[in-house]
Amino acid sequence: MNTPYISLTTAQALIKWLSNQYIEIDGIEYTVCGGGFGIFGHGNVTCLGEALNNKREALPLYRGQNEQSMGFAAAGYAKQWLRQRFMFCTASAGPGTLNLVTAAALAHANRLPVLLLCGDTFLTRLPDPVLQQMENFGDPTFGANDAFKPVSRYWDRITHPAQIIQSLPNALATLLDPADCGPAFLGLPQDVQGWAYDYPETFFEKKTHRIRRQIPDPEEIKDAISLLEGAKRPLIIAGGGIQYSRATAELNTFIEKYQIPAVETIAGRANMRHDHPLNCGPIGVTGSNSGNALAEKADVILALGTRLQDFTTGSWTAFSHDAKFISVNAGRFDAAKHRSLPVVGDAKFSLNALNDALFFQAKQSWIQFAQDERAKWDAYVTDNTSHGHNKPNSYAQAIGVVNAHCDRRDRILAAAGGLPAEVTANWRTLEQGTVDVEFGFSCMGYEIAGAWGARIAQSEREPDKDTISFCGDGSYLMLNSDIYSSVLSEKKIIVLVLDNGGFAVINKLQNNTGNQSFNNLFVDCPTIPAPFAVDFAAHARSMGAYAEKVADPAAFTEAFQRAKASPKSYVIVMDVDAYDGWTDEGHTWWEVGTPEISDRETVSSAHQDFEAERIKQRRGV
Repeated sequence: MNTPYISLTTAQALIKWLSNQYIEIDGIEYTVCGGGFGIFGHGNVTCLGEALNNKREALPLYRGQNEQSMGFAAAGYAKQWLRQRFMFCTASAGPGTLNLVTAAALAHANRLPVLLLCGDTFLTRLPDPVLQQMENFGDPTFGANDAFKPVSRYWDRITHPAQIIQSLPNALATLLDPADCGPAFLGLPQDVQGWAYDYPETFFEKKTHRIRRQIPDPEEIKDAISLLEGAKRPLIIAGGGIQYSRATAELNTFIEKYQIPAVETIAGRANMRHDHPLNCGPIGVTGSNSGNALAEKADVILALGTRLQDFTTGSWTAFSHDAKFISVNAGRFDAAKHRSLPVVGDAKFSLNALNDALFFQAKQSWIQFAQDERAKWDAYVTDNTSHGHNKPNSYAQAIGVVNAHCDRRDRILAAAGGLPAEVTANWRTLEQGTVDVEFGFSCMGYEIAGAWGARIAQSEREPDKDTISFCGDGSYLMLNSDIYSSVLSEKKIIVLVLDNGGFAVINKLQNNTGNQSFNNLFVDCPTIPAPFAVDFAAHARSMGAYAEKVADPAAFTEAFQRAKASPKSYVIVMDVDAYDGWTDEGHTWWEVGTPEISDRETVSSAHQDFEAERIKQRRGV
């Protein structure tokens, strides 16, 4: 029997195949790719653009304003869908594609699925060198797109139309693999995109995919149980992998059954609701006094779905040197870190396996200690987020206002600067899975673009909820154009711009290490003779959003209620103090590197104080 074939260009075949890949989520079938973000130019407009135009219903294309922000939006989309669905980004050859490198790194660090369909130079090289081509004098096969190799989990350059028959399924397998998840990059030479080939029609048949759940090894589970049953002061660290496994219910059941106190990582914020009696707060550099007090005393730590980065571990000073770790992770690479007893497996299946065989109950004295510490931290947050009493305007006060007046299912988002720390420390989770603090790669500019992508995803299942972004003035100035995107696409976001006159959190770090303020706050830049405040509200209004500036948290409260009622994107601006009002509790030591010698006595003194804390550092492998 002869196999029927269909003649298509490489670009047409790629898009046709992608539009026929599906996934079932909660009994509803979706295309696994929710669409894409695109900026056209030479390198993708003539061929890939033609193919996308013919599939505009199956794969809606959102017009981007900046390639990097498109990648951030795709990451925000993937997070909202818990990595079950993804978006593609397409950019032209040369600088358009290179603008996506930072976004690819963000997706790689956060283990997020993003498909990058990027223009490339002509395979034939007949017109070389072409506009925007990066020539390598010694290796003509080595070009700008090779820059994506270290920030991609899958990388390929399509040099013949037939290659996508193998490459596309491999790219999608990477995007859906919990252990290997990250960006997949396909370089599409301008000529190859338009070359035709006779593809077998079976290649384009509809296929419904599943996300693999790795069953943990029984011997690893047995070892973990043995260690847990001998624990006197057990602690659970709940990471972002809990949510990607859709295992928040299993986590809460496990905690309640065995009465083990739990703390959350930055990525794991909103694994538990604030009112859970054994939710003992966030851990680490931007953590809580309660979480870090428990970490310091714990003898066995069950780390679930976390890669144990330095903000979680306090650069490995947060724990006693003889503490034992059990690390449950779908990825072998993450499960084996820092002398951990590894359990390589899906979080849901691993928790169920532990739950079936564990005979254990935490001691009441340990539980009481955890709850006492949590109560003290809760009282601190209450005071920290309150306003009035002549307090200076602060991040924490704005967080308290939103926490009091948002919907339980609204999406809360923050990224680089001081706000991730403040949101992590002060946010009281109202409902599971509602917080995105992007601190895996800590990219300024994610705040608005990521919110737009999250809102696109949110509108597909919870259109009546809001995406709320906490954004500093520095991040706003760096990347703000997706306010315009959100208005154009009618995907409402609420952006809260908290203006402290520059990069205030880095100024704080500068001062805390004995350095004088320099080049962070605008007033401390020697090349700026007369700094002035940007009218962020006017700027946001010029992009079509509703916007207003308020003087204090009381006015902020009223403005936030107007923003909630607004039918389109809304920006609220409030000045906050650059020096006072920071959350000054809950921090562990963090290794940043300080000058061993300096002409400044304050710097040398700070270095000595800093190094004195290093004795706490656990030596990993």
